[in-house]
Amino acid sequence: MEKRRLFGFIGTGNMGEALISGMLKAKFVNPNQILAFDIDQKRLQSIIKNYRIKKAKDNLQISMICNPIILCVKPQSMKGVIEEISESLDTSKLIISIAAGVPLYAIEAYARKQLRLVRVMPNIAVTVRQGATAIAPGNLANDDDIKLVKSIFECVGRTITVDESLMDGVTGLSGSGPAYIFLIIEALIDAGVYLGMSRDQASILAVQTMLGSIQLILESGEHPTLLREKVTSPGGTTAVGLYKLEEAGLRKAIISAVLAATQRAKELGERMKQ
Repeated sequence: MEKRRLFGFIGTGNMGEALISGMLKAKFVNPNQILAFDIDQKRLQSIIKNYRIKKAKDNLQISMICNPIILCVKPQSMKGVIEEISESLDTSKLIISIAAGVPLYAIEAYARKQLRLVRVMPNIAVTVRQGATAIAPGNLANDDDIKLVKSIFECVGRTITVDESLMDGVTGLSGSGPAYIFLIIEALIDAGVYLGMSRDQASILAVQTMLGSIQLILESGEHPTLLREKVTSPGGTTAVGLYKLEEAGLRKAIISAVLAATQRAKELGERMKQ
């Protein structure tokens, strides 16, 4: 358990709540070690009541007494938040941003000073503590900072550390990835219904098939290609099904989706320069 720090959350939306919940469930911190503020007072009151954490009077209070400061605000709100708290920010404090598409240089530009920053890109699965999170440290972040950020986000899933230049690709792959998986599951369910199953029956089979396949990858440690080959008998039903998927361009479509989402992330990031 991290006992010495006071963790400050600016923003308590879905991602902020997922982190607070995950940190507490993992016993990484006690409720009295979390101070939070949100402009949505109704939302904030709900979080305070549910998790028994401390309520800040405003963002400035968090920036003055907390370390680290975790920015869980929408990208369009980042400029205003940083300008509001910039006077209390310096390199003695670690600042963690989960705002999608907001590069570290933009945060420093808003603050008009160099800061100890770490940019993080989690995905929606952090809400069930199975998230995929990429961590990109800024120039002034040290090894202890990276270790702390990894510990925080490993309360809600798995992490990797990358150069910030890869964060748009992370957005395209794991940030948008859950939607691709949901679409594939939808298609499997629709196929089951077409074949005469009820939607509930098809849903159970499709979801459990996806879950079991993922667990098999994790527990076996084998590459997906090897596992696919093991369940594909020559001339069998799976081989025919795979042929149809390749014929329809499924592999190309998924790769194209990731590349297109990455490009869109880059475009949105470019707007931050304007």
